[in-house]
Amino acid sequence: MPEPRFVAACVQMRSGRDPAANRDAAVAGVREAAARGAHYVQTPEMTALVERDRARLFDRVRTQDADETLAALRDTARATGTVVHIGSLAIRAGDRIANRAFLIDAEGAITAAYDKLHLFDVDLPSGERWRESATYTGGACAVVAPTPWAEIGLGICYDVRFPALYRALAEAGATVLTAPACFTRQTGEAHWHVLHRARAIETGSFMISAAQGGRHEDGRETYGHSLIVDPWGRMLAEAGGAEPGVILAEIDLSAVAEARARIPALQHAKPFTVERIGSARGVRP
Repeated sequence: MPEPRFVAACVQMRSGRDPAANRDAAVAGVREAAARGAHYVQTPEMTALVERDRARLFDRVRTQDADETLAALRDTARATGTVVHIGSLAIRAGDRIANRAFLIDAEGAITAAYDKLHLFDVDLPSGERWRESATYTGGACAVVAPTPWAEIGLGICYDVRFPALYRALAEAGATVLTAPACFTRQTGEAHWHVLHRARAIETGSFMISAAQGGRHEDGRETYGHSLIVDPWGRMLAEAGGAEPGVILAEIDLSAVAEARARIPALQHAKPFTVERIGSARGVRP
């Protein structure tokens, strides 16, 4: 049976264009978290490389077997005896790139991988324009993976805006949900906290999300504010802003059963159809 308590950590980063420097920062963050008592450590989306320029991106990404950050963090998990959740890496997949998360056990073995389902194709009021589908290939399968303490539902960044995904992960057994991110500053200021609290509350689950933060070498600005939220929507830990660092919180899994008993929304969900009524009378087309 899973243990009822463990210590979770988020490593907040400001990854740039140098994979080696980013790798060193991620390894240092995991080691710091482990030294402070963490059992499970999560890094952000795009841990090893934050790069908007498509040509530069393709020049630096590697296949999964050749990715040096993945190898280094597997070694770090083994050396520290921690479960390491790489929020995501850019992994070469033919003529596209997979935005892929990895869960690594304390022996350094990859126990799960997840490709981001929802690609960020948006035009923001600030003039920022993002077309992830031009470079990345989207996943097709949601993933729930075991750890010694909890079933982890894997998500990445933009996925957090799709409640049906998180409900499905919880219904499949996840008690801890995740959305490691490279959230834009503009959208983060408006939506980051409320989205995480909503996903936690509506599923009665913990939400753990490590984030990128600050101004990156490729010009983008990300929000930071890595979060650990309990099943009642309370923030157990938060990075105070956009600076790199490590946050930790104790995860008491009995809180999941308590929240789901108080508000049994997962049990009460029922199938339904939608009836669309025709155009209102008297309104010109």
